[in-house]
Amino acid sequence: MKKQILLLAITFFCAHLIIAQNINKTEIEKITSTLIDYIEGSTNGQPKRLKAAFHPNLNLYYIKEGELKTWSGKEYINDTEEGKPTGETGKIINIDYENDIAVAKVQISHPNNTPYIDYFMLTRIKGKWTIIHKMFTKRIDD
Repeated sequence: MKKQILLLAITFFCAHLIIAQNINKTEIEKITSTLIDYIEGSTNGQPKRLKAAFHPNLNLYYIKEGELKTWSGKEYINDTEEGKPTGETGKIINIDYENDIAVAKVQISHPNNTPYIDYFMLTRIKGKWTIIHKMFTKRIDD
């Protein structure tokens, strides 16, 4: 009887872990999809994909000449020319999330320039992950 209870407990525990891993993978896949919309939209001249990835109130933040600068997400999308690739490529460096919030790091590289590093804050609204905040800087190699 004790062996049966132990076996049942182990089975329950393993099933719980498998379900938890599937939930986590699904959320990571959804976050990744939003980040891919950003990367592809930005590098391939696809403003509709940027609009799909960004929250309407998103701003981009960066430092220029020692001062914090703000660029509205709407202006960023408007500055993206439909069908005009930038020659850049992007890759996701990492994603971390808890419940309905996430942070992510992306690198955008151009063959002739220093890569940019983007840090994003995302949130899940009505089941969809959206970028609500972006900061960017140039990569500094050590």
